[in-house]
Amino acid sequence: MGHYENFPVASVLLPRRLRGPVRLIYAFARQADDFADEGDWTARERLSKLDAFRAELKRIETRRPPETPLFGELAEVIQRHRLPLPCFYDLLDAFSQDVTQKRYADFGEVMNYCRRSANPVGRLMLALYGAAGARNNAYSDGICSSLQLINFLQDVAIDWQKDRIYLPQDEMARFGVTEAQIQRGDADGHWSSLMLYQIRRARRMLLAGSPLARRLDGRIGLELRMVVLGGERILKKIQACGGDVFRRRPVLSGRDWLGMAWRAVASGGFPP
Repeated sequence: MGHYENFPVASVLLPRRLRGPVRLIYAFARQADDFADEGDWTARERLSKLDAFRAELKRIETRRPPETPLFGELAEVIQRHRLPLPCFYDLLDAFSQDVTQKRYADFGEVMNYCRRSANPVGRLMLALYGAAGARNNAYSDGICSSLQLINFLQDVAIDWQKDRIYLPQDEMARFGVTEAQIQRGDADGHWSSLMLYQIRRARRMLLAGSPLARRLDGRIGLELRMVVLGGERILKKIQACGGDVFRRRPVLSGRDWLGMAWRAVASGGFPP
């Protein structure tokens, strides 16, 4: 699904002591994501593999030795950094939902998915940084949910190939956009209006969470500023092409990364 492209994966900006734990969390999420998406498994087989991951988490929770090397290492990281196990369970629930649910009736349903598919990653990062707390978690949820929504906008065509539509069905109907239009890769009619509506909402959420990047010190704050600026840049690219993500999926270029780095270092760089 590519849901983790916008998250830091043990980048050089992170303190060295955190890169290994971040890689392990990413490996857990990436492998579970692959169970939901990759290969030729049946839906029952996919859910069974995810259940096996839940069983490993249960072993960690009950202080029993995990049966696989990945979870053996993950258990050490969870215990050392006191990471919240519910976040790992939430991620597995989101991956299972990708197997069983292909459409979302309204934005509330989409946000409930984001709560389990994206927000746990941010909360785990905050726990690693020793910066978890009610306000920071709320800011992080805003950033992570918005990044998930941005990824949905980037991947409308890709998700269609997997028989998934994450755009709210009621909003599609309100703008007169049909599934047949997505199938055709047709950005005419009211498609751009629907996408602009999605872009504006995702941007509001991203900026509402952005104060977190100023609350975190040092390289961790810089890393998060880059993430926020990257999300904003992707939104600008989607808006610039009128939401036509069918012809070309908007991605960050080398020039984008250089500009983001300058803004992140020079001024905090958040858009107004």
